[in-house]
Amino acid sequence: MGGGPAGSYAASALQREGHEVALLESARFPRYHIGESLLPSMRNYLRFIGLEDEFAEYGFLTKPGVSFKLVHGIPDTWNDFTRLGPGYESWNVIRSEMDHLFLRHAEKQGVRAFQGTRVESIEFEDDPASSRPIAANWANKDGDTGRIAFDWLIDATGRAGIMSTKYLKNREMRESLRNVAVWGYWKGVKRYAAGTKKANSGWFEALTDETGWSWTIPLHDGTTSIGFVMHQTASNAKKSTKPTLTDHYLDQLQFVPGVRELIGEEGSMMSDSIKSAADYSYSATRYAGDHFRIIGDAANFVDPFFSSGVHIAITGGLSAALTICASIKGEASEATAQEWHDSKVGIAHTRFLFVVLGAYQQMHLQTYPILSDINAKNFDDAFKMFHPGSPIFLAKSRFINKDVHAAVIYGLADSSERLTDAKVQYMMDTLQNYFDPYVDEEHVMAVRRRYGTEVISLESPVLGREKIMSLVKDDNDGERVLKKVDATRVFTDEIEVTGMGRHPLLGYVANIEKGQLGLRKFVELLAGREM
Repeated sequence: MGGGPAGSYAASALQREGHEVALLESARFPRYHIGESLLPSMRNYLRFIGLEDEFAEYGFLTKPGVSFKLVHGIPDTWNDFTRLGPGYESWNVIRSEMDHLFLRHAEKQGVRAFQGTRVESIEFEDDPASSRPIAANWANKDGDTGRIAFDWLIDATGRAGIMSTKYLKNREMRESLRNVAVWGYWKGVKRYAAGTKKANSGWFEALTDETGWSWTIPLHDGTTSIGFVMHQTASNAKKSTKPTLTDHYLDQLQFVPGVRELIGEEGSMMSDSIKSAADYSYSATRYAGDHFRIIGDAANFVDPFFSSGVHIAITGGLSAALTICASIKGEASEATAQEWHDSKVGIAHTRFLFVVLGAYQQMHLQTYPILSDINAKNFDDAFKMFHPGSPIFLAKSRFINKDVHAAVIYGLADSSERLTDAKVQYMMDTLQNYFDPYVDEEHVMAVRRRYGTEVISLESPVLGREKIMSLVKDDNDGERVLKKVDATRVFTDEIEVTGMGRHPLLGYVANIEKGQLGLRKFVELLAGREM
Protein backbone atom coordinates (compact mmCIF):
# COMPACT_ATOMS: atom_id res chain seq x y z
CA MET A 1 0.00 0.00 0.00
CA GLY A 2 1.63 3.24 -1.19
CA GLY A 3 3.94 3.98 -4.12
CA GLY A 4 6.22 6.65 -2.69
CA PRO A 5 9.96 6.02 -2.19
CA ALA A 6 9.38 3.57 0.68
CA GLY A 7 6.71 1.48 -1.05
CA SER A 8 8.32 1.51 -4.49
CA TYR A 9 11.73 0.59 -3.04
CA ALA A 10 10.32 -2.34 -1.07
CA ALA A 11 8.31 -3.49 -4.09
CA SER A 12 11.36 -3.37 -6.39
CA ALA A 13 13.53 -5.27 -3.90
CA LEU A 14 10.94 -8.03 -3.43
CA GLN A 15 10.12 -8.38 -7.13
CA ARG A 16 13.85 -8.71 -7.92
CA GLU A 17 13.95 -11.65 -5.49
CA GLY A 18 11.34 -13.45 -7.57
CA HIS A 19 8.23 -12.62 -5.58
CA GLU A 20 4.94 -11.44 -7.08
CA VAL A 21 4.19 -7.90 -5.92
CA ALA A 22 1.11 -5.73 -6.39
CA LEU A 23 1.30 -2.05 -5.45
CA LEU A 24 -1.76 0.09 -4.78
CA GLU A 25 -1.21 3.87 -4.85
CA SER A 26 -4.05 6.31 -4.15
CA ALA A 27 -2.64 9.14 -6.32
CA ARG A 28 -1.70 9.25 -9.97
CA PHE A 29 1.98 10.00 -10.55
CA PRO A 30 3.63 12.38 -10.99
CA ARG A 31 2.11 14.13 -7.99
CA TYR A 32 3.43 16.97 -5.84
CA HIS A 33 5.34 16.17 -2.63
CA ILE A 34 7.67 18.13 -0.38
CA GLY A 35 11.03 16.76 0.80
CA GLU A 36 13.57 17.85 -1.80
CA SER A 37 16.95 17.35 -0.09
CA LEU A 38 18.62 13.92 -0.03
CA LEU A 39 21.35 12.43 2.17
CA PRO A 40 24.59 10.77 0.93
CA SER A 41 23.19 7.28 1.51
CA MET A 42 20.99 7.61 -1.58
CA ARG A 43 23.39 6.39 -4.26
CA ASN A 44 24.21 3.18 -2.37
CA TYR A 45 20.56 2.29 -1.90
CA LEU A 46 19.75 3.07 -5.52
CA ARG A 47 22.57 0.81 -6.67
CA PHE A 48 21.10 -2.21 -4.89
CA ILE A 49 17.78 -2.06 -6.78
CA GLY A 50 19.43 -1.15 -10.11
CA LEU A 51 18.24 2.47 -10.26
CA GLU A 52 21.54 4.29 -9.70
CA ASP A 53 22.52 5.03 -13.33
CA GLU A 54 19.09 6.22 -14.47
CA PHE A 55 18.75 8.38 -11.37
CA ALA A 56 22.22 9.92 -11.72
CA GLU A 57 21.64 10.67 -15.42
CA TYR A 58 18.19 12.18 -14.93
CA GLY A 59 19.46 15.70 -14.35
CA PHE A 60 18.75 16.35 -10.69
CA LEU A 61 21.01 18.97 -9.13
CA THR A 62 24.06 17.28 -7.60
CA LYS A 63 24.96 18.57 -4.15
CA PRO A 64 28.29 17.97 -2.39
CA GLY A 65 27.10 18.72 1.13
CA VAL A 66 24.92 20.94 3.27
CA SER A 67 25.43 24.20 5.15
CA PHE A 68 23.93 25.22 8.48
CA LYS A 69 23.73 28.60 10.20
CA LEU A 70 22.37 27.54 13.57
CA VAL A 71 23.70 30.45 15.60
CA HIS A 72 24.00 33.97 14.20
CA GLY A 73 27.19 35.85 14.83
CA ILE A 74 29.47 32.83 14.42
CA PRO A 75 30.59 30.93 11.28
CA ASP A 76 28.20 28.60 9.48
CA THR A 77 28.85 24.87 9.34
CA TRP A 78 29.38 23.05 6.05
CA ASN A 79 29.20 19.29 6.16
CA ASP A 80 31.07 17.81 3.21
CA PHE A 81 29.40 14.64 1.90
CA THR A 82 32.40 13.96 -0.34
CA ARG A 83 34.63 13.48 2.71
CA LEU A 84 32.90 10.11 3.10
CA GLY A 85 34.56 9.01 -0.13
CA PRO A 86 33.90 8.92 -3.89
CA GLY A 87 30.28 8.55 -4.85
CA TYR A 88 28.74 10.12 -1.75
CA GLU A 89 27.51 13.30 -3.38
CA SER A 90 23.76 13.48 -3.20
CA TRP A 91 21.02 15.44 -4.98
CA ASN A 92 18.40 18.10 -4.54
CA VAL A 93 15.29 16.80 -6.27
CA ILE A 94 11.84 17.74 -7.44
CA ARG A 95 9.97 15.07 -5.55
CA SER A 96 7.18 14.56 -8.07
CA GLU A 97 9.84 13.59 -10.62
CA MET A 98 11.94 11.51 -8.21
CA ASP A 99 8.97 9.57 -6.87
CA HIS A 100 7.77 8.88 -10.40
CA LEU A 101 11.22 7.43 -11.20
CA PHE A 102 10.94 5.10 -8.22
CA LEU A 103 7.47 3.90 -9.16
CA ARG A 104 8.33 3.43 -12.85
CA HIS A 105 11.41 1.45 -11.84
CA ALA A 106 9.28 -0.85 -9.70
CA GLU A 107 7.05 -1.47 -12.71
CA LYS A 108 10.10 -2.22 -14.87
CA GLN A 109 11.08 -4.92 -12.35
CA GLY A 110 7.68 -6.55 -12.86
CA VAL A 111 5.67 -4.99 -10.03
CA ARG A 112 1.97 -4.63 -10.90
CA ALA A 113 1.24 -1.03 -9.90
CA PHE A 114 -2.32 0.32 -9.71
CA GLN A 115 -2.37 4.10 -9.49
CA GLY A 116 -5.42 6.06 -8.41
CA THR A 117 -6.38 3.09 -6.22
CA ARG A 118 -6.97 3.63 -2.52
CA VAL A 119 -7.14 0.93 0.14
CA GLU A 120 -10.38 1.55 2.01
CA SER A 121 -10.10 -1.20 4.61
CA ILE A 122 -8.08 -4.28 5.56
CA GLU A 123 -9.42 -7.70 6.53
CA PHE A 124 -7.72 -9.75 9.26
CA GLU A 125 -7.87 -13.37 10.34
CA ASP A 126 -9.07 -12.22 13.77
CA ASP A 127 -8.42 -9.21 16.00
CA PRO A 128 -6.58 -6.54 13.93
CA ALA A 129 -4.38 -5.68 16.90
CA SER A 130 -2.90 -9.18 17.06
CA SER A 131 -3.70 -11.22 13.96
CA ARG A 132 -2.58 -11.47 10.37
CA PRO A 133 -3.98 -9.22 7.59
CA ILE A 134 -5.28 -11.29 4.68
CA ALA A 135 -7.02 -8.96 2.21
CA ALA A 136 -7.63 -5.32 1.32
CA ASN A 137 -10.74 -3.66 -0.04
CA TRP A 138 -10.01 -0.95 -2.57
CA ALA A 139 -11.67 1.73 -4.64
CA ASN A 140 -10.21 3.56 -7.63
CA LYS A 141 -10.79 6.97 -9.16
CA ASP A 142 -12.85 5.44 -11.96
CA GLY A 143 -15.45 4.32 -9.43
CA ASP A 144 -14.47 0.64 -9.42
CA THR A 145 -14.16 -1.31 -6.18
CA GLY A 146 -12.71 -4.69 -5.33
CA ARG A 147 -10.90 -6.98 -2.94
CA ILE A 148 -7.33 -8.22 -3.16
CA ALA A 149 -6.03 -11.12 -1.06
CA PHE A 150 -2.35 -11.42 -0.22
CA ASP A 151 0.22 -13.36 1.77
CA TRP A 152 2.18 -10.33 2.97
CA LEU A 153 1.33 -6.67 3.47
CA ILE A 154 3.60 -3.61 3.52
CA ASP A 155 2.01 -0.36 4.67
CA ALA A 156 3.71 2.60 2.96
CA THR A 157 0.66 4.89 3.04
CA GLY A 158 2.54 7.94 4.28
CA ARG A 159 1.13 10.07 7.07
CA ALA A 160 -2.24 8.35 6.75
CA GLY A 161 -0.51 5.24 8.12
CA ILE A 162 -3.50 2.94 7.80
CA MET A 163 -2.14 0.14 9.98
CA SER A 164 -0.91 2.37 12.79
CA THR A 165 -3.76 4.87 12.91
CA LYS A 166 -6.79 2.75 11.96
CA TYR A 167 -6.03 -0.73 13.27
CA LEU A 168 -3.09 -0.85 15.69
CA LYS A 169 -3.85 2.66 17.01
CA ASN A 170 -0.30 2.91 18.32
CA ARG A 171 0.98 6.18 16.84
CA GLU A 172 2.52 8.52 19.44
CA MET A 173 2.90 12.23 18.70
CA ARG A 174 6.00 14.09 19.85
CA GLU A 175 4.96 17.38 21.47
CA SER A 176 8.43 18.94 21.50
CA LEU A 177 8.57 18.76 17.68
CA ARG A 178 4.95 19.58 16.88
CA ASN A 179 6.09 21.82 14.04
CA VAL A 180 4.42 23.57 11.14
CA ALA A 181 6.11 24.30 7.81
CA VAL A 182 5.28 27.01 5.30
CA TRP A 183 7.16 27.26 2.00
CA GLY A 184 7.16 28.58 -1.52
CA TYR A 185 9.18 28.64 -4.75
CA TRP A 186 11.34 31.40 -6.16
CA LYS A 187 13.11 32.30 -9.38
CA GLY A 188 16.38 34.18 -9.74
CA VAL A 189 17.77 33.17 -6.33
CA LYS A 190 21.57 32.95 -6.14
CA ARG A 191 23.17 29.58 -5.44
CA TYR A 192 24.89 29.21 -2.10
CA ALA A 193 28.73 29.31 -2.46
CA ALA A 194 28.53 29.52 -6.25
CA GLY A 195 31.89 28.85 -7.89
CA THR A 196 33.25 26.80 -4.96
CA LYS A 197 33.19 23.10 -4.08
CA LYS A 198 30.24 23.92 -1.79
CA ALA A 199 28.04 25.07 -4.68
CA ASN A 200 24.49 23.68 -4.77
CA SER A 201 24.55 22.77 -1.09
CA GLY A 202 21.29 23.35 0.72
CA TRP A 203 21.30 26.32 3.13
CA PHE A 204 19.63 25.84 6.52
CA GLU A 205 19.41 28.94 8.69
CA ALA A 206 17.98 29.55 12.16
CA LEU A 207 15.53 32.45 12.51
CA THR A 208 17.04 35.33 14.46
CA ASP A 209 13.96 35.54 16.69
CA GLU A 210 14.71 31.94 17.77
CA THR A 211 11.27 30.63 16.84
CA GLY A 212 12.38 28.23 14.12
CA TRP A 213 14.58 27.68 11.08
CA SER A 214 14.52 27.95 7.30
CA TRP A 215 15.61 25.92 4.29
CA THR A 216 16.86 27.15 0.92
CA ILE A 217 17.20 24.34 -1.64
CA PRO A 218 18.13 25.00 -5.29
CA LEU A 219 16.45 22.73 -7.85
CA HIS A 220 17.41 21.61 -11.34
CA ASP A 221 14.57 23.48 -13.07
CA GLY A 222 16.10 26.79 -11.98
CA THR A 223 13.70 27.38 -9.09
CA THR A 224 14.58 27.47 -5.40
CA SER A 225 12.51 26.04 -2.58
CA ILE A 226 12.47 28.32 0.50
CA GLY A 227 10.61 27.29 3.62
CA PHE A 228 10.22 28.03 7.32
CA VAL A 229 9.61 25.60 10.16
CA MET A 230 8.50 26.48 13.68
CA HIS A 231 6.53 25.00 16.55
CA GLN A 232 2.78 25.17 16.11
CA THR A 233 2.48 27.57 19.04
CA ALA A 234 4.85 30.09 17.44
CA SER A 235 3.27 29.58 14.03
CA ASN A 236 -0.25 30.25 15.32
CA ALA A 237 0.89 33.38 17.16
CA LYS A 238 2.59 34.78 14.06
CA LYS A 239 -0.29 33.91 11.73
CA SER A 240 -2.76 35.67 14.01
CA THR A 241 -1.28 39.04 13.07
CA LYS A 242 -1.25 38.46 9.30
CA PRO A 243 -4.26 38.44 6.98
CA THR A 244 -3.01 35.66 4.66
CA LEU A 245 -0.63 32.71 4.65
CA THR A 246 1.51 34.50 2.06
CA ASP A 247 1.81 37.54 4.32
CA HIS A 248 2.87 35.28 7.19
CA TYR A 249 5.42 33.56 4.94
CA LEU A 250 6.99 36.77 3.62
CA ASP A 251 7.13 38.22 7.14
CA GLN A 252 9.60 35.48 8.15
CA LEU A 253 12.22 36.79 5.72
CA GLN A 254 13.11 39.55 8.18
CA PHE A 255 14.57 36.85 10.48
CA VAL A 256 16.91 35.18 7.92
CA PRO A 257 19.64 37.52 6.65
CA GLY A 258 21.39 34.67 4.85
CA VAL A 259 18.28 33.80 2.86
CA ARG A 260 17.69 37.47 2.01
CA GLU A 261 21.24 37.72 0.68
CA LEU A 262 20.66 34.72 -1.60
CA ILE A 263 17.37 36.18 -2.86
CA GLY A 264 19.12 39.49 -3.52
CA GLU A 265 17.62 41.93 -5.99
CA GLU A 266 16.97 39.34 -8.70
CA GLY A 267 14.97 36.83 -6.69
CA SER A 268 11.20 36.79 -7.15
CA MET A 269 8.59 34.59 -5.52
CA MET A 270 6.43 32.54 -7.86
CA SER A 271 2.79 33.52 -7.44
CA ASP A 272 0.41 31.05 -5.83
CA SER A 273 3.31 28.79 -4.79
CA ILE A 274 2.91 29.13 -1.01
CA LYS A 275 2.02 25.90 0.78
CA SER A 276 1.81 24.80 4.40
CA ALA A 277 1.80 21.51 6.25
CA ALA A 278 1.81 20.32 9.83
CA ASP A 279 5.14 18.48 9.97
CA TYR A 280 4.32 16.81 13.27
CA SER A 281 6.89 14.39 14.64
CA TYR A 282 5.71 10.92 15.68
CA SER A 283 6.67 7.31 16.20
CA ALA A 284 4.81 4.11 17.06
CA THR A 285 5.15 1.28 19.55
CA ARG A 286 5.91 -1.19 16.73
CA TYR A 287 6.43 -1.29 12.98
CA ALA A 288 5.79 -4.95 12.24
CA GLY A 289 3.42 -7.79 12.99
CA ASP A 290 2.35 -11.18 11.70
CA HIS A 291 2.98 -11.03 7.93
CA PHE A 292 3.01 -7.24 7.73
CA ARG A 293 5.58 -4.44 7.86
CA ILE A 294 5.13 -0.65 8.22
CA ILE A 295 7.60 1.73 6.54
CA GLY A 296 8.25 5.35 5.61
CA ASP A 297 6.00 8.07 6.99
CA ALA A 298 3.40 5.39 7.72
CA ALA A 299 5.79 4.21 10.44
CA ASN A 300 7.30 7.39 11.85
CA PHE A 301 8.52 10.89 11.06
CA VAL A 302 11.35 12.80 12.75
CA ASP A 303 11.26 16.39 11.45
CA PRO A 304 12.02 18.23 8.20
CA PHE A 305 15.37 19.33 9.63
CA PHE A 306 18.32 17.26 8.37
CA SER A 307 16.26 15.78 5.51
CA SER A 308 16.10 12.28 6.95
CA GLY A 309 12.65 11.35 5.60
CA VAL A 310 13.62 9.67 2.32
CA HIS A 311 16.59 7.90 3.91
CA ILE A 312 14.46 6.40 6.69
CA ALA A 313 11.81 5.51 4.10
CA ILE A 314 14.10 3.47 1.85
CA THR A 315 15.92 1.97 4.84
CA GLY A 316 12.55 0.73 6.05
CA GLY A 317 11.65 -0.43 2.54
CA LEU A 318 14.77 -2.58 2.33
CA SER A 319 14.32 -3.85 5.88
CA ALA A 320 10.73 -4.87 5.12
CA ALA A 321 11.81 -6.70 1.96
CA LEU A 322 14.72 -8.57 3.51
CA THR A 323 12.83 -9.62 6.66
CA ILE A 324 9.94 -10.91 4.55
CA CYS A 325 12.42 -12.88 2.42
CA ALA A 326 14.11 -14.23 5.56
CA SER A 327 10.78 -15.37 7.00
CA ILE A 328 9.68 -17.02 3.75
CA LYS A 329 13.01 -18.90 3.44
CA GLY A 330 13.09 -19.90 7.11
CA GLU A 331 16.34 -18.03 7.76
CA ALA A 332 14.67 -16.61 10.86
CA SER A 333 11.31 -17.15 12.48
CA GLU A 334 8.57 -14.72 11.52
CA ALA A 335 8.61 -13.40 15.09
CA THR A 336 12.35 -12.72 14.87
CA ALA A 337 11.98 -11.15 11.41
CA GLN A 338 9.29 -8.84 12.77
CA GLU A 339 11.46 -7.81 15.69
CA TRP A 340 14.47 -7.24 13.41
CA HIS A 341 12.46 -4.88 11.18
CA ASP A 342 10.94 -3.16 14.19
CA SER A 343 14.42 -2.57 15.61
CA LYS A 344 16.00 -1.40 12.35
CA VAL A 345 13.29 1.17 11.63
CA GLY A 346 13.24 2.33 15.24
CA ILE A 347 17.03 2.70 15.40
CA ALA A 348 17.25 4.79 12.23
CA HIS A 349 14.46 7.02 13.51
CA THR A 350 16.06 7.44 16.94
CA ARG A 351 19.52 8.31 15.61
CA PHE A 352 18.21 11.06 13.40
CA LEU A 353 15.88 12.26 16.15
CA PHE A 354 18.83 12.96 18.44
CA VAL A 355 20.77 14.74 15.71
CA VAL A 356 17.73 16.98 15.17
CA LEU A 357 17.34 17.56 18.91
CA GLY A 358 21.02 18.45 19.15
CA ALA A 359 20.61 21.03 16.39
CA TYR A 360 17.41 22.41 17.93
CA GLN A 361 19.19 22.77 21.23
CA GLN A 362 21.94 24.77 19.54
CA MET A 363 19.31 27.00 17.94
CA HIS A 364 17.70 27.45 21.39
CA LEU A 365 14.54 25.77 20.16
CA GLN A 366 15.02 22.81 22.50
CA THR A 367 16.32 24.13 25.80
CA TYR A 368 15.70 20.88 27.64
CA PRO A 369 14.86 17.32 26.59
CA ILE A 370 11.30 16.14 27.00
CA LEU A 371 11.70 12.57 28.16
CA SER A 372 8.13 11.59 27.36
CA ASP A 373 8.84 12.34 23.68
CA ILE A 374 11.67 9.78 23.49
CA ASN A 375 10.95 6.13 22.73
CA ALA A 376 13.09 4.32 25.31
CA LYS A 377 12.69 1.05 23.43
CA ASN A 378 15.08 2.05 20.65
CA PHE A 379 17.48 4.28 22.57
CA ASP A 380 20.14 1.77 23.64
CA ASP A 381 20.13 -0.11 20.32
CA ALA A 382 20.42 3.14 18.37
CA PHE A 383 23.64 4.03 20.16
CA LYS A 384 25.29 0.65 20.68
CA MET A 385 28.27 1.99 18.79
CA PHE A 386 28.99 4.00 21.94
CA HIS A 387 29.23 0.78 23.97
CA PRO A 388 32.67 -0.89 23.95
CA GLY A 389 30.94 -4.18 24.78
CA SER A 390 28.63 -4.07 21.80
CA PRO A 391 28.83 -6.50 18.85
CA ILE A 392 30.02 -3.62 16.65
CA PHE A 393 33.16 -3.32 18.74
CA LEU A 394 33.55 -7.01 19.42
CA ALA A 395 33.26 -7.92 15.75
CA LYS A 396 36.40 -5.97 15.03
CA SER A 397 38.34 -8.48 17.12
CA ARG A 398 36.27 -11.44 15.80
CA PHE A 399 35.01 -12.15 19.28
CA ILE A 400 31.45 -12.16 20.51
CA ASN A 401 30.14 -12.95 23.95
CA LYS A 402 26.58 -12.02 24.78
CA ASP A 403 27.46 -11.95 28.48
CA VAL A 404 30.02 -9.18 28.09
CA HIS A 405 28.85 -6.00 29.81
CA ALA A 406 31.26 -3.07 29.60
CA ALA A 407 30.84 0.43 30.93
CA VAL A 408 29.42 2.74 28.31
CA ILE A 409 32.00 5.18 26.99
CA TYR A 410 29.67 8.12 27.08
CA GLY A 411 28.24 7.38 30.49
CA LEU A 412 24.86 6.33 29.10
CA ALA A 413 24.55 3.15 31.15
CA ASP A 414 23.57 2.89 34.78
CA SER A 415 22.39 0.12 37.05
CA SER A 416 18.83 0.43 35.77
CA GLU A 417 17.30 -0.08 32.36
CA ARG A 418 15.42 3.19 32.71
CA LEU A 419 15.88 5.93 30.16
CA THR A 420 16.73 9.05 32.15
CA ASP A 421 16.81 12.75 31.40
CA ALA A 422 20.57 12.61 31.93
CA LYS A 423 21.00 9.99 29.19
CA VAL A 424 18.85 11.93 26.77
CA GLN A 425 20.59 15.21 27.51
CA TYR A 426 24.02 13.65 27.20
CA MET A 427 23.27 12.21 23.77
CA MET A 428 21.83 15.54 22.62
CA ASP A 429 24.99 17.28 23.79
CA THR A 430 27.20 14.67 22.12
CA LEU A 431 25.47 14.85 18.74
CA GLN A 432 25.37 18.63 18.84
CA ASN A 433 29.08 18.42 18.05
CA TYR A 434 28.10 17.35 14.51
CA PHE A 435 27.21 20.99 13.83
CA ASP A 436 30.37 22.54 15.29
CA PRO A 437 31.05 25.56 13.04
CA TYR A 438 34.68 25.84 14.13
CA VAL A 439 35.77 22.55 12.57
CA ASP A 440 36.67 22.62 8.89
CA GLU A 441 38.80 20.48 6.58
CA GLU A 442 41.96 22.36 7.53
CA HIS A 443 41.43 21.50 11.20
CA VAL A 444 40.73 17.86 10.35
CA MET A 445 43.93 17.58 8.33
CA ALA A 446 45.95 19.12 11.14
CA VAL A 447 44.54 16.64 13.66
CA ARG A 448 45.34 13.79 11.27
CA ARG A 449 48.95 14.91 11.15
CA ARG A 450 49.15 15.18 14.95
CA TYR A 451 47.34 12.00 16.00
CA GLY A 452 47.23 9.75 12.95
CA THR A 453 44.62 8.73 10.39
CA GLU A 454 42.85 6.16 12.51
CA VAL A 455 41.48 8.62 15.07
CA ILE A 456 39.58 10.58 12.39
CA SER A 457 38.54 7.65 10.21
CA LEU A 458 34.79 7.20 10.19
CA GLU A 459 35.35 3.44 10.07
CA SER A 460 37.15 3.47 13.43
CA PRO A 461 35.26 2.84 16.69
CA VAL A 462 33.86 5.74 18.67
CA LEU A 463 36.61 7.15 20.88
CA GLY A 464 34.47 8.57 23.65
CA ARG A 465 34.98 11.58 25.85
CA GLU A 466 37.60 10.10 28.18
CA LYS A 467 39.75 8.73 25.34
CA ILE A 468 39.54 12.03 23.46
CA MET A 469 40.56 14.02 26.51
CA SER A 470 43.47 11.67 27.22
CA LEU A 471 44.68 12.07 23.63
CA VAL A 472 44.39 15.80 23.17
CA LYS A 473 45.14 17.11 26.69
CA ASP A 474 45.20 20.92 26.16
CA ASP A 475 44.69 20.79 22.37
CA ASN A 476 41.34 22.59 21.97
CA ASP A 477 41.24 22.23 18.18
CA GLY A 478 42.01 18.53 18.45
CA GLU A 479 39.24 18.07 21.00
CA ARG A 480 36.65 19.78 18.77
CA VAL A 481 37.65 17.78 15.70
CA LEU A 482 37.55 14.41 17.48
CA LYS A 483 34.21 15.17 19.12
CA LYS A 484 32.73 16.09 15.74
CA VAL A 485 34.16 12.94 14.15
CA ASP A 486 32.66 10.86 16.97
CA ALA A 487 29.26 12.47 16.38
CA THR A 488 29.55 11.77 12.65
CA ARG A 489 30.22 8.08 13.36
CA VAL A 490 26.58 7.76 14.41
CA PHE A 491 25.83 7.56 10.67
CA THR A 492 28.50 5.06 9.64
CA ASP A 493 26.05 2.17 9.23
CA GLU A 494 23.32 4.43 7.81
CA ILE A 495 25.15 5.79 4.76
CA GLU A 496 25.75 2.46 3.02
CA VAL A 497 23.21 -0.20 2.24
CA THR A 498 25.82 -2.81 3.15
CA GLY A 499 25.88 -1.41 6.69
CA MET A 500 22.91 -3.66 7.44
CA GLY A 501 25.17 -6.60 6.66
CA ARG A 502 27.88 -5.62 9.12
CA HIS A 503 26.16 -4.62 12.32
CA PRO A 504 24.01 -7.26 14.01
CA LEU A 505 20.53 -6.91 15.47
CA LEU A 506 19.11 -9.72 17.59
CA GLY A 507 22.06 -11.87 16.53
CA TYR A 508 21.33 -11.46 12.78
CA VAL A 509 22.78 -9.33 10.00
CA ALA A 510 21.21 -8.57 6.63
CA ASN A 511 22.36 -10.41 3.53
CA ILE A 512 22.39 -7.57 0.99
CA GLU A 513 22.85 -9.52 -2.21
CA LYS A 514 20.42 -9.79 -5.10
CA GLY A 515 18.89 -13.25 -5.22
CA GLN A 516 19.90 -13.94 -1.61
CA LEU A 517 18.22 -11.06 0.21
CA GLY A 518 17.48 -12.05 3.78
CA LEU A 519 19.08 -12.54 7.21
CA ARG A 520 22.12 -14.45 8.42
CA LYS A 521 23.14 -15.37 11.93
CA PHE A 522 25.98 -13.13 13.00
CA VAL A 523 27.91 -15.92 14.73
CA GLU A 524 27.86 -17.96 11.50
CA LEU A 525 29.09 -14.93 9.57
CA LEU A 526 31.98 -14.49 11.98
CA ALA A 527 32.81 -18.19 11.75
CA GLY A 528 32.90 -17.91 7.95
CA ARG A 529 35.31 -14.99 8.17
CA GLU A 530 37.56 -16.94 10.54
CA MET A 531 37.77 -19.74 7.96
